[in-house]
Formats: sequence, structure tokens, C-alpha cells
Amino acid sequence: MGVVDRGRTPFGGVIAMAEAEPARGSAPATEPLVVMRGKWISLRTLVPGDLEHLSEWADDPHVEKMVGSEFLHAYKHQYDKDPSFYEAVLNDPTQVVFMIEAHQGWDKPVGLIRLFNVHVVEGYAYIEAIVADQKALKRGFGVHACRLISYYGMDVLGLRRIEAKVYEYNALSINTLKRNNCVQEGVLRKAAYHDGRYWDVFVFGILKEELEELRRRDKYL
Repeated sequence: MGVVDRGRTPFGGVIAMAEAEPARGSAPATEPLVVMRGKWISLRTLVPGDLEHLSEWADDPHVEKMVGSEFLHAYKHQYDKDPSFYEAVLNDPTQVVFMIEAHQGWDKPVGLIRLFNVHVVEGYAYIEAIVADQKALKRGFGVHACRLISYYGMDVLGLRRIEAKVYEYNALSINTLKRNNCVQEGVLRKAAYHDGRYWDVFVFGILKEELEELRRRDKYL
């Protein structure tokens, strides 16, 4: 989920939280910090060791087809998978990038989620979710992660609106957005090209009051 526009800032910055808790005991700065914790998953900050996972996902043709991530595209093609990408992510103030970790059943992150092109004054941002593990997808971790980072965006960044774009053939992401109270607001006709043909791109959005209503009845917290 999270079709993005070529030319926009391709990578995300981690915004520090004073109350973020270490994922593993007292840790140096390069250790991950848990920022949001839900019932089954947590969102944590990016660390240098995560580049190994980004490399794997950037080479996954299924992820490319379903998400078309500018974040992974930049890492693979603009940075040629160079470690300097990590610092670029940290130094980008317009983005927030978190890794998705399951509480049980996995020994590595199942994906990443980010808010990008954050407009603090106007109060809106775009969302992109990548859940590369098929078992995690079936468990609904993408739905869960989208909710957690959306609450973060509302509570910490002061966002009043979050927007997403999704390919018309990505039924799973469309379902995820609908389950998260997002409203389809428009269609970018034949705006994407894949597998020898053009596809529509659906535009979804959710407002602060809709997020607040979602949180009141959220079983994932």
C-alpha cells in the first residue's frame, strides 16, 4: 500500500520521541526504540542493521508490483544500497519511518511503515505500508501498523489528514484502507504502468475525527 509520486522526497526521517522505550534493555543510539506498541505488533525506529531487510524487500518483485515504493526504489537505485542511505533517512525531517515487529512468531521485522511528505502547517501527510511477509499479511499486521502510525501522526505530529494511493489491482491494500476507516476520494485514471498496461490509482483519505472514532473502537490496542 502506498503508491507515491516520482519526484517527491523518496526517503523518511525518524522523529525522536522523548518517551520512546528501548527495544532491548539500555541501548546505544543505534539500538531500536519502540515508538508505538499494539496488541500484536510494535513500531520501532530504523537502525543500520535494517538495511539488510530493506535490500531484501527492494529486490522482491511482488513488493515492487503491489507497492511501488519510492523509499525502496531510492535505496536500490539512487543509493545503490549504500549505507549512507541510513543517515539520509535520519536527516530527512519530512518523513517518519518505522519498522514493524511482531510480538511473537517472527525473529525479524515483517515490514516497514512510513508517513512521508509531512506538511506540519497544513496538517497532512501520506502513508505507505510494506508488509513483505505473507503470513504477517494474513494476520492483519498491515491493518494494525497503519492504525498505529496514523495515531502517531495525529498525536505527535498534529496531523488532521492522512492520504494514501493504491493500484486498482491491489485488492489487499484497498481492503486494508477500508478497514481503517479511509474513504475513497478519487481515481487517477490510467496513472500507473505495469505488466504491459496502464492501471488506475485510487486515492484514499482519512480525517482526524474519523481516526479518533476508529481508535475508540480499535481492538488492536
